[in-house]
Amino acid sequence: MSKLILTRHGQSIWNAENKFTGWVDVGLSEKGKEEAKKSGDLLNKLNIRIDISYTSYLKRAIETLTIILKSLSLPMNFNTAWELNERHYGSLTGLNKEETKKKIGEEQFKKYRRSWDVAPPLIADDSNYLENFSPLNSGIPKNKIPLTESLKNTYERVVPYYDIEIKKNLENGKNILISAHGNSLRALCKFLFKISDTKINELEIPTGNPLLIDFDNQLRIQKYYYLDDSRAKNIISNQ
Repeated sequence: MSKLILTRHGQSIWNAENKFTGWVDVGLSEKGKEEAKKSGDLLNKLNIRIDISYTSYLKRAIETLTIILKSLSLPMNFNTAWELNERHYGSLTGLNKEETKKKIGEEQFKKYRRSWDVAPPLIADDSNYLENFSPLNSGIPKNKIPLTESLKNTYERVVPYYDIEIKKNLENGKNILISAHGNSLRALCKFLFKISDTKINELEIPTGNPLLIDFDNQLRIQKYYYLDDSRAKNIISNQ
């Protein structure tokens, strides 16, 4: 039996400012660092062996993972993958969410933020925010770099990476820790829990609260739960 632990990074500086962050490489807020530390403490209490860790190219996820690994007294050995990056918010990048909702209306706002296959307009070629993307992104093939993404687009990079790089380790009985983002983890949960295109808009991933998934030898989900029950969110599952 193998375990998969999914952890959304702790609160980032732009989470605290209620901005669309996407691929902008902002760090954790002080609250976010505390959430990451608590994630590590919760995992420590379970005494679970972590064999392999994965994270994105963005510093808020990397920083969360390093804090967790330090809490577990584990070496700083982990895999980074751009495929686990947060969803690219296109022209919404850097905008305040409440102000944007007032400007474009709640219906369009919900489509951009939570729908399955509606992407915001492309980010401008001369956007100042492009300078604030992760320097690690320079390793991404040019034809793979998006200018905007829907959740469906995010799914189409996250799930193949899971299938090719992560699944084989779970099949070999390894326990896997992933530190990533709200939308990259929503995409993976959609796949793992077989959530429909229409129901996925209801899934919310809390910051800094590990979701533990137990698999059997056939990689069928046996049980799943958030480690901090007081901040748990409902998983819409067809399992």
